[in-house]
Amino acid sequence: MFNGLIEGVGEVVGLDEIPKGWRVAVGTDVASELELGESIAVNGVCLTVVETAAGRFDAEVSPETVRVTSLGKLAVGGVVNLERSMRADTRVGGHFVQGHVDATGIIEGIAHEAEFHRVVVGFPAKLARLFVMRGSIAVDGISLTVASLERSRFEVQIIPFTWGHTNLSRSRVGDIVNLECDIIGKYVLRALEFGDFRLPDSAASTEDQHG
Repeated sequence: MFNGLIEGVGEVVGLDEIPKGWRVAVGTDVASELELGESIAVNGVCLTVVETAAGRFDAEVSPETVRVTSLGKLAVGGVVNLERSMRADTRVGGHFVQGHVDATGIIEGIAHEAEFHRVVVGFPAKLARLFVMRGSIAVDGISLTVASLERSRFEVQIIPFTWGHTNLSRSRVGDIVNLECDIIGKYVLRALEFGDFRLPDSAASTEDQHG
């Protein structure tokens, strides 16, 4: 579990094909604090650290992850957003992010307003029901707020700190980004699809006892 607050950026320093997918090496100062088996979000995708060395870590990427995320577009020299898994004793400054990408989107526009930046992202129709105005969205792992919303695109406003401390400042129109919608909205939609909001018998009995 993550909260969409990027700890830093890293540089892809190695990318190799392996029998079960890809192995990516990322150079970062965070590497010295990582342990084997630890989860880390790379551009919003939850990966597992399989090796650490001086100033870098390695993670393996499955063929399915390559297919459904932007990680299949990585190249040596590319810059990625990094976030270690959230501690249970820390404040949640962003929103709950699982690192499970729902789909990729495309940057359709970037506008600069004084020190702020507005980014327009197009998204696939299947995600439309999961977007709400002023709701949360993770873009390449960054917790952002939907500032405007249309049928197949949304807009976010980026503050100077976020612009300077993530890979957004290197983004260009046409770039592919990873999108993860708010998990709370997913549960609400799932409940609506079934149309049955009654508590399970065990939960109802417990509620009666304490009511």
